[in-house]
Amino acid sequence: MLSLNDIPKSALLVLDHLTEHGPAAPREIARASKIPLRTVTYALHKLSQQKLLRKVPNLMDMRKQLYHLEVEKIRAIENEINHLRAITGIHMRAF
Repeated sequence: MLSLNDIPKSALLVLDHLTEHGPAAPREIARASKIPLRTVTYALHKLSQQKLLRKVPNLMDMRKQLYHLEVEKIRAIENEINHLRAITGIHMRAF
């Protein structure tokens, strides 16, 4: 079972952003969600460790990586994510 050590509150917020807006670079996520870049980077790292997203090159600017959700993996552990959302008070967004 996932814990807040596996997916912190900031990672849940980043998941929400990527769900709502689609693939994005860390700076875009930080700017749009008003979360510090360092926190977004940490959240992306934690989500990558859990294999909930993948990093792909941005064909418009090869210096920036885009992060895509692994929707099938997220759906597979949706109940665990819902449990973490209940603990943190962040409401679930539809995947």
